Amino acid sequence: MSENEPQVKEAVTFLPNLHAIVAVCDDWGIGKDGDMLVRNREDMRSFVAHTKGHTVLMGRKTLESFPDAKPLVDRRNVVISRDPSYAPEGVEMAHSLEEALELVCGDDEVWVIGGGQVYQALVPLCATAVVTKNHCVREADTFFPDLDADPAWHVSEVAEGGATKAGIEFEFVTYEQSA
Repeated sequence: MSENEPQVKEAVTFLPNLHAIVAVCDDWGIGKDGDMLVRNREDMRSFVAHTKGHTVLMGRKTLESFPDAKPLVDRRNVVISRDPSYAPEGVEMAHSLEEALELVCGDDEVWVIGGGQVYQALVPLCATAVVTKNHCVREADTFFPDLDADPAWHVSEVAEGGATKAGIEFEFVTYEQSA
């Protein structure tokens, strides 16, 4: 991690209102060069259904990857950046992970939406993770933590997804932290 990227100490417990949502490939790759690996319309619909009306928590690069770098509508957008001069319109800024968690601690649902370093730091604090598993492997430079290999996590639900227009099969898997 560079000095400008968020960091957090090892988690002791998870936060019941904190959830992660992500689309991964079979190797848990999530992105390359700031872009998603798989175009999946159903994944986008799932993302909207889960996050609309709630708080989304993200890093600066994730915000900048959105069209025109605009915040997501119908959500409270909290962005983490250590750069004190970074202050885009329509978002609430946090300059550390601790500050971000303080900002959202009273919210009913908070969705961690990326990027890679934010996921690495905050997934251990999440109660659940909603994962769209795209059954393919693509070249990636950013990865989500492998929840299948982590004994702190277990699968609580698997929902059939289908196939993308490109023919990539996928499913929706919900993981929960073990208490």
